[in-house]
Amino acid sequence: MNEIKDKSIQVFIDELASKAPTPGGGSAAAVMGAQAAALISMVCNLTIGKPKYAEVEVEMQELLKKSEALREKLTGMIKADVDVFDCLMVTYGLPKDSDEEKAERSAAIQTVLKEATIVPLMCARACAETIALSRIAAEKGNTGVISDAGVAVMAAYGALKSAALNVYINAGGLKDRAFADAKLVELETILKGADVATEEVYQIVKSKL
Repeated sequence: MNEIKDKSIQVFIDELASKAPTPGGGSAAAVMGAQAAALISMVCNLTIGKPKYAEVEVEMQELLKKSEALREKLTGMIKADVDVFDCLMVTYGLPKDSDEEKAERSAAIQTVLKEATIVPLMCARACAETIALSRIAAEKGNTGVISDAGVAVMAAYGALKSAALNVYINAGGLKDRAFADAKLVELETILKGADVATEEVYQIVKSKL
């Protein structure tokens, strides 16, 4: 089976709309984040080498390296989300006839739920980093494609909030509340100020149109 990232957009959208449990919202969030990072790269690529933007050449080259690293990371998270959810479905299907089987099944579910909490948390962090990068693209990128920096920040913000929902739902099923609470605190730290930062970048872009 081909990885989702290697499929056409149409196939991915069709699978997203189907009855199949994967891909789902977690993969969609990763796709949105990857698209955001890609748009920042686009702004960089259309700024680098332009005499008009010679003063920010080095900074845009550094920005491009960072946005491409995030694009690769977020693209990888598309499959990571599918893998962990598929694994979770397998654990839910484990036998539960005897007390021993019930205990083993419960333990397996809890183990995978922890991973299912970590994966979207990583996605959320990458999306928050993408929001931060979009500001540089908006402030210093080629004004001819500045609207793409705006689309990038909105996509990254949507991805961030979407990933957060997956953290919440999976953390909610954890019996290890110390672990769950720690991850939720981590998530809130990532989310803090993201709405304000996103609106600021949006307004920067809008002011240049």
